[in-house]
Amino acid sequence: MRLTFLGTAGSWPTKERSASAIALDLERELILMDCGEGTQRQFFQSNVSFMRVRRIFITHFHGDHFLGLPGLIQSMSLNHRTEPLDIYGPPDAEEMVGRALRMGYFTLRYPVAVHPLSPGSTVELEGYSVRTCRADHPVPALSYRIEEATKRGRFDGDRARALGIRGRDFARLAAGHAVQVGGTTVHPADVMGPPRPGRSVVYSGDTAPSDEVRSLAHRATLLIHEATAGQEIEKEANEWGHSSARQAAELARVAEVSGLFLTHFSARYKELEPILGEARLVYPGAEVARDLLDHLIRQP
Repeated sequence: MRLTFLGTAGSWPTKERSASAIALDLERELILMDCGEGTQRQFFQSNVSFMRVRRIFITHFHGDHFLGLPGLIQSMSLNHRTEPLDIYGPPDAEEMVGRALRMGYFTLRYPVAVHPLSPGSTVELEGYSVRTCRADHPVPALSYRIEEATKRGRFDGDRARALGIRGRDFARLAAGHAVQVGGTTVHPADVMGPPRPGRSVVYSGDTAPSDEVRSLAHRATLLIHEATAGQEIEKEANEWGHSSARQAAELARVAEVSGLFLTHFSARYKELEPILGEARLVYPGAEVARDLLDHLIRQP
């Protein structure tokens, strides 16, 4: 599971930061969270291909989170895509994405399906699920939790050896096959630890501090939370449906997440160290997302 931050700007792009977009590689497929202006160009500068994107999850339909859709959809078509593309978003998704699909003259060579979601929705997909909650923003907006399915327990080699397992039988047991040792059958469950929860990524999108987002993020492997502002304009940011870095860190601390990335930085902040410092006073492990940063999400 690998994240690539394609855009980390708030409201509009800057020289240093492109508009909001995050690619999440689940190995079996690549998903995209938000698709701000310039996303397809950011893909070319990254280590991932936009042609691998199978699903797009839009948090809301402010321009800096979805205006990259028309260009991306058309470029996929020009590159002879035939695989379907599924796009998910708030209840107004069909209308908004429909407008994007009608922009300009081009031939759509592959199926595009739009899936409006409500707060509290769950989408079950192959090997993972996506849950939503309402984000606190002036327009309909969602936060997302992407979570892997529960994994098998770890293989206990010492236990296997104690039961007489040798040679190729190790691999057979680890692959889920029973093996014979003398007159005894050893089953995979005999040498496996307890099931492990899958990794989980929560993306807040744009939101003022929210108990619903905190609940969605509870004990997530990684929280990606907007941090539009520093403490000096925290109140003003909240009135516009945004959070400060300090507030994002406080939410991460209370939600007991294992890791925190801050993103969606106002153009007023040329340097991010000051607001990162504010966050780390509350959540010492906080990090700032930067355009084209790759991050491997390891199994706990």
